[in-house]
Amino acid sequence: MSQKKIAGIFTKENYKWMLIGGVVMLAGFLLMIGGKSADPNVFNKEEVYSFRRITLAPILIIGGLILEIYAIMKKPKE
Repeated sequence: MSQKKIAGIFTKENYKWMLIGGVVMLAGFLLMIGGKSADPNVFNKEEVYSFRRITLAPILIIGGLILEIYAIMKKPKE
């Protein structure tokens, strides 16, 4: 009985890029959380609309999605 090697869809390098993309997206989501005020009657505009939450976090999330697309479309080396 000879054993045949079953080729998977993705290689180790694809999974590595998928993991990196997931970590980048997770970092974006973690940067977006917060902004809660101790007093619900007080609205802190600077905390809610900070550069970190409005600009940096969405850029990281989109960057992670682009990395995921790259990881899925990357062809394995022969």
